[in-house]
Amino acid sequence: MLTFEQIKNDPSIKTYISRADESLIALGYTEHSFPHVNRVASVAKYILETLGYSEHDVEMAQIAGYLHDIGNLINRVEHAQSGAVMAFRILNAMGADAEDIATIITAIGNHDEGTAVAVNATAAALILSDKTDVRRSRVRNYDTTAFDIHDRVNYSVKTSTVTINEEHTVIELRLEIDTTYCAIMDYFEIFLTRMILCRKAAEKLGLSFQLTINGQRII
Repeated sequence: MLTFEQIKNDPSIKTYISRADESLIALGYTEHSFPHVNRVASVAKYILETLGYSEHDVEMAQIAGYLHDIGNLINRVEHAQSGAVMAFRILNAMGADAEDIATIITAIGNHDEGTAVAVNATAAALILSDKTDVRRSRVRNYDTTAFDIHDRVNYSVKTSTVTINEEHTVIELRLEIDTTYCAIMDYFEIFLTRMILCRKAAEKLGLSFQLTINGQRII
């Protein structure tokens, strides 16, 4: 069985992730490199592990999380689909089982807002882990006077945590926001679609999605 550690240590995959992020730097996007993909893999692992999924299912979610943005190497537009095709070629060449490849590329191909659907548990975990990665360190524009709304929203987030309650009924994204840079309404202006997607992904896993900002429950 192909492992997450094999994927993380593969030089070609490291190159694809790094070069994909170079393209996004040129386009003015927030960070999509190793901090992002490692966090997405880690949170996907946390979600499925906490809910009692098998070790194998957890491993597949980690791999999907790590590979999910490589399609940006080709183009930002429809990067979920191009990334799924890239992942198929990579995983197949590495000798992965067809069942595992199917699980991983389905999740990757269904993670981006425009076309995302939580078609299975792996896709749901990937959507939740990807769309909840909001943090100051993702901003690469160091001139605060030149921030666009995406920069303001991400830069305003001082802390961001994803937790599942003890009863395994609620998954919560808890944010602490510095409203000097971003009003709570700004957050909703660009993230409402993502939060709706998180709600649907949570439902696929038998959970309710909750968003708490500065101690106030918003969703």
